[in-house]
Amino acid sequence: MRVVEVEQAVREVREHCAPHDRPRVVTSGNFAAPVDLLGPLLAELPAARLHALNAQQDLPMHDGVVPETTFVGPGFRRHPRLAYVPCRLSMVPRLFHGPLAPDVVVVHTTTPRDGQVSLGLEVNVLPAAIEAARERGALVVAQLNPRMPWTFGDAVLPLDVVDLGVEVDAPLTTHLAGPPSDDARVIGARVAAEIGDGATLQAGIGEVPDATIAGVLERRGLKVWTEMFSDGVLVLEQAGALDRGTPVRTSFVFGSQELYDWVDDNPRVRMLRTETTNSPAAIAQQPAMTSINTALQVDLFDQANASRIGTRIYSGFGGQTDFTVGASHSPGGRAFMALRSWHPRADVSTIVPLVDEPVTSFQHGAVVTEQGIAWMWGRSEREQARNLIEQAAHPRVRDDLWEEARGLGLA
Repeated sequence: MRVVEVEQAVREVREHCAPHDRPRVVTSGNFAAPVDLLGPLLAELPAARLHALNAQQDLPMHDGVVPETTFVGPGFRRHPRLAYVPCRLSMVPRLFHGPLAPDVVVVHTTTPRDGQVSLGLEVNVLPAAIEAARERGALVVAQLNPRMPWTFGDAVLPLDVVDLGVEVDAPLTTHLAGPPSDDARVIGARVAAEIGDGATLQAGIGEVPDATIAGVLERRGLKVWTEMFSDGVLVLEQAGALDRGTPVRTSFVFGSQELYDWVDDNPRVRMLRTETTNSPAAIAQQPAMTSINTALQVDLFDQANASRIGTRIYSGFGGQTDFTVGASHSPGGRAFMALRSWHPRADVSTIVPLVDEPVTSFQHGAVVTEQGIAWMWGRSEREQARNLIEQAAHPRVRDDLWEEARGLGLA
């Protein structure tokens, strides 16, 4: 790795990309985007594809940039030039060795130590992108930030896989969650009541995961195998709920500065590649794997739409399919679908007769709302429909759902 000034990095990237009509730039997503380096680089490329997972709103894009992703974040959502590539998260790394081959990879890392850097808060699909770049002679450029926490596992990279490093001392983006709503507290408490000592958690971000974690602080020996975590895991650690003999395994992290300070140089936190964290086979090997996901809609056939609003892509498959399948195969594991029974902004029921949009996941262990728990696994389709209507749906739509169920042959 050569450490250069940003102007030199920009020149070399521009020269490298000159033969390509619209070079593909793969970069860190979520809250680890190397914005200070990415801005000048993209500004010098008249046309480019910018590939990032769950892109936030601070990514710099001019009119020649096509945002490309397999999981749409707020920075790309509703973008008129969006190129959405449907793909389960566990399969995304393969795309970089095929149809989405990178021309430049721009990552956000620590400063070097002992001939290495760490990807810090975001490993995700980046190791695969870097490997694909090395195979095809593409450039790998790192924003070297002394504020990035040093994390272990697949986050650690030898310096010889990075071509250029640019030193940028910049604060990290943090996320402070608000208190869960009353509905989220009820849903979280219902899920928490089903989690026993020694279970393995997929601990994501959001009101329901936060409320669920608040309900398991008295458990002991809990483990974490997840694609991402936020401050909820730190709360579990401080409560003594985690199994100290088992690493906390994840692929990316975002949350408070306190969380970043905890993961920094912490050997108990193992950052793993997406191919590992999201492998249904690896998930299935975790004891009592408990997956908690959410959706925009669930229908009477237990099909969930978590991706689209009408015909417009809202997010994507993400890891929901991977974890639903993996948790269902785990010894003692269960896949929970947790959501409000009524969508507050759209003012509609989230339990619907039949989803019109492409299905994100199905065959859940249970669907949980503030109304109750509708058990799905092992029930006949008529029993599933009845449980959803009587236990999960909002009372104001139950009569209508029964009428639709009869028309669908479910009653």
